[in-house]
Amino acid sequence: MYVATLLTDPNRPVLDRMTVESLRNAWSGGDAVWLDPAVAAEFALPQMPANRWEVWQGLQAIGVDLVVQPAAGRAKRVLLADMDSTMIRQECIDELADEAGVGAQVVAITARAMNGEIEFEAALRERVALLAGLPEPVIAQVIRDRITMMPGAAVLVATMRANGGYAALVSGGFTAFTGPVAGRLGFDEHRANVLLVQDGMLTGEVAEPILGRAAKVQDLVDIVARLGLTAADVLAVGDGANDLDMLGAAGAGVGLHAKPSVAAECDIRINHGDLTALLFLQGYSRDEFCEGPEGTDE
Repeated sequence: MYVATLLTDPNRPVLDRMTVESLRNAWSGGDAVWLDPAVAAEFALPQMPANRWEVWQGLQAIGVDLVVQPAAGRAKRVLLADMDSTMIRQECIDELADEAGVGAQVVAITARAMNGEIEFEAALRERVALLAGLPEPVIAQVIRDRITMMPGAAVLVATMRANGGYAALVSGGFTAFTGPVAGRLGFDEHRANVLLVQDGMLTGEVAEPILGRAAKVQDLVDIVARLGLTAADVLAVGDGANDLDMLGAAGAGVGLHAKPSVAAECDIRINHGDLTALLFLQGYSRDEFCEGPEGTDE
């Protein structure tokens, strides 16, 4: 058995009953269940529809995401999340670069790396080198003034943890950012790269080995082994090329507002919904959502 989930941006609730019922009838699905009026609905299916991606493309034009997945085991026990442009709205290194006066150079490199045009590790070294001499206190200033949580981030983490889930923030960014973000959102742990500092200034180097694409997969393997679980128990979410192997290894890998080259390789693509979409995909209704820590609503 399969489940088809239709959802949209909670701030622009455009999902209507006719859209849901028409698709349900066309696919001979079960009764529609509304998880959140005008935002998310689902229905059971006996098999994977042959025209799934054609229908998906048509729904994209009206601001609706469609996901079809196996019904069994869709409620996951581990959340493995990327940070930059996934759990937060920004790319941290781009914000640091702006403070250092090299924003345009670094933004261009970041875009190429996230699109998979250049190797992540080399791109990270090149970008960090441009930050040499930046005072370390600027990091705290950037976190305070520039970093904002992605809509639904705190609710996603809180709801999964309230239902026995484990949440890990795994980033190709820096521990100086993942620590505060993980603490603010309620993650159980965080893993990222370490910016090197000497005499209160960034040295322009990052500790080796760099945690990149392969490291995220190893994080998944390590975490599920420690918890006595398997990769099938993992819901992973990310947006960049360095997330692809992690998304592919997880039981459910979600490309969230992903770069086009990345989304093309993801079976689950969320282009309109926010991070609460990951709860709807697991079968949670809006009235089952849990609020995150105070001050995390965005």
